[in-house]
Amino acid sequence: MNIRKATRQDISRIAEILVFTKRMNYRSIFQNDFYSFGELQVLSVAEEYTALDILEHIWVYDDGIVKGMIHIENVEIRELYVDCFFQCQGIGAELIEFAKDNYLVEFLWTIEKNINGIRFYERHGFYKTNKRKLEDGTTVHLVLLARQIPLSC
Repeated sequence: MNIRKATRQDISRIAEILVFTKRMNYRSIFQNDFYSFGELQVLSVAEEYTALDILEHIWVYDDGIVKGMIHIENVEIRELYVDCFFQCQGIGAELIEFAKDNYLVEFLWTIEKNINGIRFYERHGFYKTNKRKLEDGTTVHLVLLARQIPLSC
């Protein structure tokens, strides 16, 4: 398996993946260049992840190169990102299946306009609910996707 617990040595790579993937996928939705190219910087994201106890909740896909990450807290998938250069290679699928197999993940929030992301999550057992909320500080809605957990005997 290529999935392992994130370490402090992964922080810069995680930050790089987050920054560039967010720019590629969300700039057209948020249309906020000040945020995308001003506030959203690899160094500031790396510092944020260093300051928080967030690493204990992050797993990375690493086959010699960290290509993706998943952030799981309690029953929620908080983040799932795959480096743009390595998308469509099954990395995201491996990460989400890892989360489902090892945690009782029940839900996640995603940007409502993220149609490709919603389709991806639906292929992996999540369904779109009617619950919506605004992304903090924006006019963009998030939608809740939930997963029906199979009952054990």
